[in-house]
Amino acid sequence: MTITQPDLSVFETLESEVRSYCRGWPVVFDRAQGSHMHDEDGRRYLDFFAGAGSLNYGHNNPVLKRALIDYLLRDGVTHGLDMSTVAKRSFLRTFQDLVLRPRDLPYKVMFPGPTGTNAVESALKLARKVKGREAIVSFTNAFHGMSLGSLAVTGNAFKRAGAGIPLVHGTPMPFDNYFDGQVPDFLWFERLLEDQGSGLNKPAAVIVETVQGEGGINVARPEWLRALAALCERQDMLLIVDDIQMGCGRTGAFFSFEEAGITPDIVTVSKSISGYGMPMSLCLFKPELDVWEPGEHNGTFRGNNPAFVTATAALETYWADGAAMEKQTRTRGEQVEQGLVSITEENLADVREYRGRGLVWGLEFHDKGRAERIARRAFELGLLIETSGPEGEVVKLLPALTVTPEELDEGLRVLARAVRETV
Repeated sequence: MTITQPDLSVFETLESEVRSYCRGWPVVFDRAQGSHMHDEDGRRYLDFFAGAGSLNYGHNNPVLKRALIDYLLRDGVTHGLDMSTVAKRSFLRTFQDLVLRPRDLPYKVMFPGPTGTNAVESALKLARKVKGREAIVSFTNAFHGMSLGSLAVTGNAFKRAGAGIPLVHGTPMPFDNYFDGQVPDFLWFERLLEDQGSGLNKPAAVIVETVQGEGGINVARPEWLRALAALCERQDMLLIVDDIQMGCGRTGAFFSFEEAGITPDIVTVSKSISGYGMPMSLCLFKPELDVWEPGEHNGTFRGNNPAFVTATAALETYWADGAAMEKQTRTRGEQVEQGLVSITEENLADVREYRGRGLVWGLEFHDKGRAERIARRAFELGLLIETSGPEGEVVKLLPALTVTPEELDEGLRVLARAVRETV
């Protein structure tokens, strides 16, 4: 693919140096539909990034777009703080009927600010309020957001350094398989909890991702998650599952923790809950934890009513028969896995490991700089993929759940070519 130099001058002169994704994809995007994006010159790119997991149902999904347009054309409320609106009522009823009740989940629904880190901040505040303790335990290579509370339970040193102040009241523990199976699960954690001389303050909660997306596509085993839930119950700690990127069907089931058969005390949801890429987040928690005073945690943009509209349409379209959606995602995931098996067999000396669940996969190389070069070459060939891991050492595949088998085959062929042509 020949890419002419676009006019990026206004971005380079006016926009902050903090911008990141645009550096890897130096074009000006103009249109998007389904699993494809188009730049201003009309070039097409197959999207295996999906808005960092915010577009599980693809770009400008026609069903969701129609619902949104109809709502706007009738002058439906767009901004409603936490006022009661028709759009919010419809979403809550649909979420209860199609998501919570079929899974026998008792959760109350809280609308914090519209981003994932807002949901995490509210979860941490609630856990501390309920338990009357400050400490939170997180895990190595975790990522929970960029605000101060979320950064305190995030592992990445580069992102943590951006805070500019000490990040306190968070303690990291080893994630599943951190010691390559050489150390029994939670040995260190339990020893610290039981030793009065350990220096670990009694935690209010433990926060965990079932699959660490930004951390390198590290997949927790169901038995490890069950053991963690049991440990939290024994030690009077709340279990928070951060399902911001891995929820809404990304791993197959609507919630990523369903496979493990656990019921977390608190769950954070964002990214694809709106279905259309619009800002929206939820903090879900067991009813007995609902100890908030009115207005104790609030925010101006909790009431993004257009997001409620598209979220409702997404649930009605894709989760009225959740088994069908889950089966499709698992089938597409098996297709991706077979593609990664072929790439691994072809490059046996170079590939360290492939891993994933559902439609989130990672390909790690011994050469830690290889992933970035592969992503750059894939872009030149018309495929959008990102890297993850503490040193960007993992090629991350995050296609829309609505991707077709043919689109997956195309993307995997481009990825295989990019691997072959990159040293």
